[in-house]
Amino acid sequence: MARHQEIRDELMAKAAQLRERVSKVQSHLREPGNPDWQERATELENDEVLESLDTQGRNELDHIERALRRMESGVYGVCEQCEEEIPVGRLRALPFTTTCVDCAD
Repeated sequence: MARHQEIRDELMAKAAQLRERVSKVQSHLREPGNPDWQERATELENDEVLESLDTQGRNELDHIERALRRMESGVYGVCEQCEEEIPVGRLRALPFTTTCVDCAD
């Protein structure tokens, strides 16, 4: 795990940012709507965008948490298909990847 410490630190920081963003989006979505129907229509459009951002944030957070669990279990950086080591350059570019370039094709 020490060889992937920099990636781990980046993933931890990104996870914290995503948790904060998701929390803010959820808080906004729970706010009561405007009683003015025209204003409410605009709010509903904005809510659709926020829901999409929430889904994307949660998905990315899920990928990060899986990568961190793989680090903890000692299998991070090992291809799930061929069990060869995934090059660090690929891990830096795609920290959630579970396959090497050859197996990804």
